[in-house]
Amino acid sequence: MNYLTAALRGTVAASIILVGATGAHAQNFVNVLTGGTSGVYYPLGVGLSNIYAENIDKVRTQVQSTKASVENLNLLQDGRGEIAFALGDSVAAAWAGDTEAGFPQKLDKLRGIAGIYPNYVQLVALQESGATTLADLAGKGVSVGAPASGTELNARAIMAAAGMSYDDLGKTEYLPFAESVELMKNRQLDATLQSAGLGVASIRDLSTSVPITVVEIPASIAETLGAPYQAATIPAGTYEGQESDVPTVSIANYLVTHSDVSDELAYQMTKLLFDNIETLTSSHQAAAQIKLESALEGMPIPLHPGAERFYREQGLIN
Repeated sequence: MNYLTAALRGTVAASIILVGATGAHAQNFVNVLTGGTSGVYYPLGVGLSNIYAENIDKVRTQVQSTKASVENLNLLQDGRGEIAFALGDSVAAAWAGDTEAGFPQKLDKLRGIAGIYPNYVQLVALQESGATTLADLAGKGVSVGAPASGTELNARAIMAAAGMSYDDLGKTEYLPFAESVELMKNRQLDATLQSAGLGVASIRDLSTSVPITVVEIPASIAETLGAPYQAATIPAGTYEGQESDVPTVSIANYLVTHSDVSDELAYQMTKLLFDNIETLTSSHQAAAQIKLESALEGMPIPLHPGAERFYREQGLIN
């Protein structure tokens, strides 16, 4: 898949915010790897960066906008970030060294911090396109997410489970969330698939600009795909004009670090996450779904020893 290779070799798509520098003698540096600025990873990353800057002694933090999961995990392996957001299926593929998913070799330095909130696969079409089911996308123009992104991996998997492929589409675009929405507003695309927390800014923007349909992804797709996919629901009223619940699938998100991060820093990053859920929720409502009791569910990689120390203190590990 040439576009995957090109994306991984290209320059990092970077919107970088420096937060909380404590001077030239800062002993710790935390680069938070997120996603596109119109997604959920980015505002949560900014919130997390602020929490770390205010509570970790002698730290300098940075927030980096990227192409999300796949790029984030490759950057961690290269030591070019200290903590990253990533989808569970991407993390599992990285640990396995799944070339087709964008990982030419096993990313053996990855270590787990926490399971956080679920990503909902949100497939949205222009109402005027008439698309209400996956099958209706045949012959339509669809954006499946940025190249080498977790969203695009989700799109491929879901279409395959539905007995379809990109060849069935009229046009396939590999675009980040915001760019996809702009093309839909201009009637240059019929639909976009976005894997994100509920209430993602890009789809909220689209729904207030043009009439949309949130397309059903039936529970049978989750059953076909199996873990880490689960049947889920996008509640009525999540987006403008969405009058009823819509079935979809969800995938857990994880915060991930790497083995070269010190045990103490990993401990602080884990502890401060759970000590500041309310503050983080003010950055994005998805943070309200982060629960200590489910932080270790389905973790596809080994925990960082610093994170493990925190969970032992909390009684989650004996």
